[in-house]
Amino acid sequence: MATTEECRTALDKLSDNMAGASGDVRSAVALDRSLSCRITDLDVTFSGRLENGRITVLDTRPGPPAEKAQIRLSMTGDDLVAMVNGRLNFAKAWATGRVGLEASFRDLLRLRTLL
Repeated sequence: MATTEECRTALDKLSDNMAGASGDVRSAVALDRSLSCRITDLDVTFSGRLENGRITVLDTRPGPPAEKAQIRLSMTGDDLVAMVNGRLNFAKAWATGRVGLEASFRDLLRLRTLL
């Protein structure tokens, strides 16, 4: 089972990957939105912002997020680490319910290019 520190490192790596993206991926993540990532097996939530193609984690807390973010992810720590390291396809994980993604319809349309 992935640790909280490994999940935080994975989020930092994801942020670096998004910042270095180009084309459709870069435009999809060029949002300014609040973001939460709930790690279900650790019962911890990372909260922050998606800005200029980067994720900035502002808070890590036990349990669910304190406030409802505009983009909300939920998954196990192992799934987060596997996705960031390229061992788990996001689209398949989302389609099978391993990863939860909640956002406005408009944001989902923009983020669909990531799938």
